Amino acid sequence: MYKKLLLVFLVFTAINIYPQELKKQDLDKLSLKYAKESFQELYEFFSISNDANYPKQIEPNVKWCEKAFSKRGFKTQRLETSTVPLLLATRENLKARKTVLVYLQVDGQPVDTTKWHQPDPYIPTLKEQNANGNWNIIPWNKLEGEINNDWRIFSRSASDARGPDMMFLKAMDILNDFKFKPDYNLKVIMDFEEELGSPNLPKAVLENKELLAADMLVIFDGPRHLSNQPTLSYGARGIAEITIEVFGPRSPLHSGNYGNYVPNPAMKLSQLLATMWHEDGRVTIPGWYDGITISDEVKKILKQVPDDEAQIQKDFGIASTDNIGTNFQEAIQYPALGILGMEAAWVGKETRTVIPASATAEMNIRLVKETNGDRMVSLVKKHVENLGFHLIKGEPTEEERLTYKKLARFNSKVSYGAFRTEFNTEVGEWLRKGMRYAFGENPIQIRTMGGSIPISPFVITLGIPAVGVPTVNPDNNQHSPNENIRLGNYIDGIKTITAILMQDF
Repeated sequence: MYKKLLLVFLVFTAINIYPQELKKQDLDKLSLKYAKESFQELYEFFSISNDANYPKQIEPNVKWCEKAFSKRGFKTQRLETSTVPLLLATRENLKARKTVLVYLQVDGQPVDTTKWHQPDPYIPTLKEQNANGNWNIIPWNKLEGEINNDWRIFSRSASDARGPDMMFLKAMDILNDFKFKPDYNLKVIMDFEEELGSPNLPKAVLENKELLAADMLVIFDGPRHLSNQPTLSYGARGIAEITIEVFGPRSPLHSGNYGNYVPNPAMKLSQLLATMWHEDGRVTIPGWYDGITISDEVKKILKQVPDDEAQIQKDFGIASTDNIGTNFQEAIQYPALGILGMEAAWVGKETRTVIPASATAEMNIRLVKETNGDRMVSLVKKHVENLGFHLIKGEPTEEERLTYKKLARFNSKVSYGAFRTEFNTEVGEWLRKGMRYAFGENPIQIRTMGGSIPISPFVITLGIPAVGVPTVNPDNNQHSPNENIRLGNYIDGIKTITAILMQDF
């Protein structure tokens, strides 16, 4: 306790400031200082496996968060679901004028260890980039010395989204050490199944409506604009998932003996998928873009985002873009239909000369505010049926195999809808005020993010506006092998969240 008090005294003395007098340069110093102090705690947190496909992995994460938030003066409460709980952490203020609800994601995507350039994807590894663009491992203890903002920590969920979780905790440490008293109550809801589509979230929000009641929702998740400048995002697309499995012979058959006789389900699936898009990328399905209009006013808002599209194409290694909207920001205002992966028999060294028994496509629909998920799924299903496919939900019966020339399994799930908040709301102004405090200017403001986060249940059930504060580097490889967080973004994220939480209403 003595050491803790001494530390706070020394910080006050060295910087010669009080909470209400913090300036930008003071925030810079404090953010770096508290970031350096966080790396041991970060290492422990990042090292916990967190794939929600395996619920046993989640319990240690819940316990870690309970301890971490209790340490910062929060009261924690588990909101039980049919699988793993949500965790609610609250801090009340008797003089509160508002209640702010914060959303944090804790779980992560699955890992393919063969694709990671380090021994264990969950053990955080510090790396620096060499002249050839390769990332080389450097000792973790280098974080004790002078920090290079371009160093990166590689670990599953480093950016999506345990990095932002740690930024929030360190911002709370700063506010606690400086005894800052906000004029609002603070609630934090932690989601441990986001990467599964948060299947239990809508029901949990409905059942705990009073506990979660707030005036606004702030989401600390996602990457900044591609320029890596401070960013606010006022919406996100929703998501629906579709699986189509086209059936062929009961079991794989020799392609030499039966080729030209037994229809190949991989070919049928390929032909089916090809009917869903024009060559320029536009979806062919009737009614797909109904209800979407981009007014001149909205176009003006979208043009404020400083996208360098030539550089984007260069960074991604593409020679052209889909013909949807006139630019990147317009494109993501429309619903998107995508193929996530396809499977039929074997490839590579495992290739076999067979006609596969079936061929599968995993697909998704990125929804926008104007689209209804169930309707969009039904449009795809009707399109498939109009092409002559008989659709089932499970394995085909013998009678079905012998009756239908085009037989497919069609399964779907609408995870959650899109949301979008207007710029001129109270939460928007509060966040912009904090961003101006931290960086001296307004952030880039994005009308809708391309990605999806499960926020619509809060917006719909609680009736509150929501805005995202993305902080991590855009090139973080989230959902992919070698996910990482740039140290400069981690430090800036602490500064961003601290500056926002210091603002009164």
